[in-house]
Amino acid sequence: MNLTQVTYFTLTGYFETKVFNHLLFLILLCLYVLIIVSNVLLIVVICMTRSLHEPMYLFLCSLFVNELYGSTGLFPFLLLHVLFDVHTVSLSLCFLQIYCVYSYTTIEFFTLAIISYDRFLAICYPLQYSTCMTFNRIAILIAIMWLLAFLIVTGTIVCSLSLKLCGNIINNVYCVNYSIVKLSCGDTTPNNLYGLFVTAGTVFVPLTLILFTYMKILKVCFSGCKQTRQKAVSTCTPHVASLLNFSFGVCFEVLQSRFDMSSAPNIPRILLSLYFLTSQPLFNPLIYGLRLSKIRHVCKRQFRSDLQVIHMFCLNFSKNITPHQKNVSI
Repeated sequence: MNLTQVTYFTLTGYFETKVFNHLLFLILLCLYVLIIVSNVLLIVVICMTRSLHEPMYLFLCSLFVNELYGSTGLFPFLLLHVLFDVHTVSLSLCFLQIYCVYSYTTIEFFTLAIISYDRFLAICYPLQYSTCMTFNRIAILIAIMWLLAFLIVTGTIVCSLSLKLCGNIINNVYCVNYSIVKLSCGDTTPNNLYGLFVTAGTVFVPLTLILFTYMKILKVCFSGCKQTRQKAVSTCTPHVASLLNFSFGVCFEVLQSRFDMSSAPNIPRILLSLYFLTSQPLFNPLIYGLRLSKIRHVCKRQFRSDLQVIHMFCLNFSKNITPHQKNVSI
């Protein structure tokens, strides 16, 4: 069987839910709606509030956009499979999902690395920070990050499309590139070499940069005053939590795709696999919205303003309706 004969893939990671399909569909739909609402809310808050037009918050805005992009690469496919109980996916849609998932992962690591570099400049070189992080440089960094991620993943897709396949079974609930590589009955050396290059460039290089910046930040914190330490902790804690959360999901997904885990319980394995793509879009808006005081204060102020508008509308409505009610009663 070669690639021209493979028109679809069968996803065997789904477990039988039968009568619970609709309940599972509603749970997944609620999660997806929550992801969209929370991330869009923070994007709107950052874009509409002039005081948040600072480098760190612009990078966070890019991060929230990526969360929407990554979750959209998973949830529509997942919801359709659960609702209609169909576990096959066409060749083109499978590679489209791989493109979305892998570019999302790459952009996530790049963004976390840039945020750590931004915190490094703000804490270690506060006097030069405004000249180093100008709006033009921020825009260029974000554009390069996204374009580079798309180019890297395009290379991955091109390498996989050239493979000759001897099967169409993917043991997961979504398409994974390495699962397709394992189905090949030809030479996969170019794919493996490119995969190592991509892993080094998209995972180890960003993690090395993050480790370097935090070593410098810790050095400044230990030698600085109490105010410097408090600033570092308040701004770096959400970033560290987000990095650890995402790294855990990526590590499990890599282990699952590279090694045979068929002996592991199916349900926990699938849930952990989904954790990789659902945890960050849910976790980041929560951790950044609660931990960063500026975003928290802006959200509180906007919420109070909305309540006042609603209250004034209700008062005006009651004043307009009361005379009419009196006339009717008379």
